[in-house]
Amino acid sequence: MDVRTAPGKRVEKHQSPPVDVDNGMATVTKKELIDRIAEQEGCKRALAKRVIQSFLDSIVEELGNGNRLEFRDFGVFESKVRAPRQAQNPKTMDPVQVPSKRTVKFKVGRVMKMRLDEIPATVDEATGLTIEPAATLAGRRKVAK
Repeated sequence: MDVRTAPGKRVEKHQSPPVDVDNGMATVTKKELIDRIAEQEGCKRALAKRVIQSFLDSIVEELGNGNRLEFRDFGVFESKVRAPRQAQNPKTMDPVQVPSKRTVKFKVGRVMKMRLDEIPATVDEATGLTIEPAATLAGRRKVAK
């Protein structure tokens, strides 16, 4: 059975999702997760969708209230405020004032970090650099080969 996963892309159901050419990572959509969870748990898709959406809405609400969300072994979500700063317009080189901004920080948990460390590093064919998946997600840049 074919399902459309992105504009112009088709993939067989239960097949690996399409890979983004730019970063070599597959994109998994919320719909695909809902289908997978509904099948694994033997429940109706509508129930899985309601539960997942409620979960995501709760995360957004808690972060919006300035709360910290901790999921043991998975990771921690925190709402942070970036201080205002002065930047530079690259085209005109004029100084630009950037206002403070709320953003979300995610710190990887122990089990997720261990799982990501199990994934072997791959080489980016375009740049020849080694990409370390766990290191990249932990905030480090690509490491030279």
